[in-house]
Amino acid sequence: QVQLVESGGGLVQPGGSLRLSCAASGSITRVNSMRWYRQAPGKERELVAHITSSGGTYYAGSVKGRFTVSRGTAENTVHLQMDSLESEDTAVYYCNADLRLRGTTWYDTYWGQGTQVTVSS
Repeated sequence: QVQLVESGGGLVQPGGSLRLSCAASGSITRVNSMRWYRQAPGKERELVAHITSSGGTYYAGSVKGRFTVSRGTAENTVHLQMDSLESEDTAVYYCNADLRLRGTTWYDTYWGQGTQVTVSS
């Protein structure tokens, strides 16, 4: 059973910071790219940030300069440092990762259950 578990969400005032974390567990032999998506009420899920296994990064224009994605010391973890938060950042944030499982030679994409981030005064 493969699981991606996010943590670190919560309520923060505009201008504040939060740090999200995601850890993958299970019969995983390799982790490729990891991503953060978000979905606000009434909107489609959107890609926020992407980090490759070699550390290459991509950010959505709306968060560039405010958010930083990084890999943890363990290959199966990813963090999202969110600074200068705005009310428009309010959403459920999801972790997504390309994982290779024991006994296979290919990667499949897995999703976490999401963590709520609310930016409000």
